[in-house]
Amino acid sequence: MATHTSQLLAAAAPRTAAVVRGIADDQLDLPTPCRDYAVRDLLNHLFQVVVNFQGLAAKRPVEWAEKPDHLTDGWRDQFEVESRRLIDAWSDPASLQGVSPGMGLPQETVGGMVLLDLTVHGWDLAVATDQPYRAAPEAMAALHALVEQLGPQARRMGVFAEPVPLAADLPDLDRLLAGTGRDPVWTATAG
Repeated sequence: MATHTSQLLAAAAPRTAAVVRGIADDQLDLPTPCRDYAVRDLLNHLFQVVVNFQGLAAKRPVEWAEKPDHLTDGWRDQFEVESRRLIDAWSDPASLQGVSPGMGLPQETVGGMVLLDLTVHGWDLAVATDQPYRAAPEAMAALHALVEQLGPQARRMGVFAEPVPLAADLPDLDRLLAGTGRDPVWTATAG
């Protein structure tokens, strides 16, 4: 069975997994658009997100304080495995019902949050390691609506920076990135 959320995750996750697979070991210390996060740090964060949101789909408590190092032998393959598990977890229609006991948000919003992380951090990692990235077009409308919904609170909590002003006619991904406080033309040298 599939849900709309799992279908969007299935469209987005392989794009991010391809970027993860393309990261060379000598790129792990490069800066990213996420202040204070090198590529290694952002990879570990994204791994934790993918694993924890599997538990959140089942409405189980998750641990955010522990920061395990996921970059062990076979980490590129393991990211793909965990991404498939994430999609499977959100394929259960029960995953979208009710309110998340750990986050206090509607489960549909929680599912959208992991989609947003996969998309935005996929771009972060791609631009930091000089790889191409194209977001899943079918996910963009849902992601724009989520950033609009969560933006004010996310900015107060320091999750998003202030929006970057852009022309309205720019591509969907650029507008999404700007809404989260990212500069769509970020480079490591201009950082």
